[in-house]
Amino acid sequence: MDGPEREGRKLHRSFGGLALLGILLVVAGLVGLVYTGVATLTSMILFGWLLLVGGLVGLVHAVQSRGTSYFWLGVVVAALNIAAGAVVIRHPHGTAEALTMFAALLFLTGGVFRLVGSVVVRGPQFGWTLLQGAFGLLLGLLVLFDWPHSSLYVLGCFFSLALLFDGLGLIAIGIGGRRIVSMVSEQMTPGGGEGEGTDPLTHDSRKRSEN
Repeated sequence: MDGPEREGRKLHRSFGGLALLGILLVVAGLVGLVYTGVATLTSMILFGWLLLVGGLVGLVHAVQSRGTSYFWLGVVVAALNIAAGAVVIRHPHGTAEALTMFAALLFLTGGVFRLVGSVVVRGPQFGWTLLQGAFGLLLGLLVLFDWPHSSLYVLGCFFSLALLFDGLGLIAIGIGGRRIVSMVSEQMTPGGGEGEGTDPLTHDSRKRSEN
């Protein structure tokens, strides 16, 4: 029983670590919702470093695969990622303004297409699709009318909400996993489950004697 019990304790600690990471993400998301400007700047810098590191890794892979037909394509893509990452890191505010404008246009076009599609098709989800389209259109207009000031809080708000919901999901997985591991461990221990640790013949004879 030492092996299963040891594995159960490892799983218990692993799920506990997931729950702890979820709590940290929830706290970071709540802080980001309060300080949206800092969250926007942080998300832009992280985005820039991701592009830069991804470009460097892609460049290394391209150099390792030189001589193949994908060499120059890999070099060009890696160079673009490196250049974009450097620009984002050096100019996070300008990048936030550009991405906010892009997000507003996405909301607008998505809202218009949902509105038109819901009116033309009139499917079973007509009301829900119409509401989604109206919400997307309204959100895009609000972001666009307040641009470029909206770039100070829109991306930070989205980034913080993503952290918040990811953290809540990890907490749910961690707590649920710990409960399942505890239940399985109790069933595997002697006397933990129904009929565990009991001779079936003795159990049947005891039931007959009671009857």
